[in-house]
Order: sequence, then structure tokens, then C-alpha cells
Amino acid sequence: MRIPSLLSLVGFIMVIAATYCPMLRPFGLVSMNVYDMNEPFGMVILIVAVIGMIGVVFNRVKVARIAAWGTLILAVLLYAGAYFKVHTSFDFLHMNKVSAFLASKIKFKWGWYVLFTGAVLCLTILFSRKPFVVKSVSETV
Repeated sequence: MRIPSLLSLVGFIMVIAATYCPMLRPFGLVSMNVYDMNEPFGMVILIVAVIGMIGVVFNRVKVARIAAWGTLILAVLLYAGAYFKVHTSFDFLHMNKVSAFLASKIKFKWGWYVLFTGAVLCLTILFSRKPFVVKSVSETV
């Protein structure tokens, strides 16, 4: 297994592990992972990462590349969704200061670093190229 493929495999494993890491901590009470935030979306991330791992292990570079881009896109979408959800959760209150205070009490945790590091490591499969076999034609004289 080549080095970019190995790094990509480690990235897919990190993405799977990151889905269980704490992502949000509302009001300091409980930690929420991906499955607590949005379980179907977490399952999609998990399935794409498993497909990417299978692609790397069985040396299917196209499948692994598509899965790597998919995990990065899904990670960005999850972060954007969580960011907008946190900052618009209390907009039903028509007092801007109270709304901003309550939104500031929902903290982003370290699981985002693991998720994005794994997604970026998955992209190292883009630098992996299959070795070209040069076939020489021998002439018979």
C-alpha cells in the first residue's frame, strides 16, 4: 500500500471516530456528537467513510477519491448546519441581547478538529497514482 493510500485510510478511520467525538456542548450540560445532532446525516457520513475505506483497501482509486470528496463536503455541510442552527436557535426571542447571550452558551468542541483533519487526510488519495506499466514490443528479426 502506498503512502497516500495509507494516509487516506487513516483519514477515513478518523472521520468514523470523529462522529462519536463531542461536537457541541449546549449550556455546559451535555456533549452532543454527530448522531445526537442529526442521526440520519451522521449515518450518511459513516456510510461514505466506510465506502472510502473499502475503496482504499481494494485499491479502487476512483471510488476512494469520490468518497474523499464526499466526506469533505459532508463535513462542511454539517459544520455550516450546526453553525446556523446555533446562531439562529433563539431568534424567536425578540430581544437581540438575550438571543445572543443564549447562543453564546452553546460551545463548539474539539470533535470538529478531528472531523476536518480526517476529511483532509482522506484527500491524500488524490495524489495517489497507479503506476503505469510500459510494455515493450520486442521485434523478431
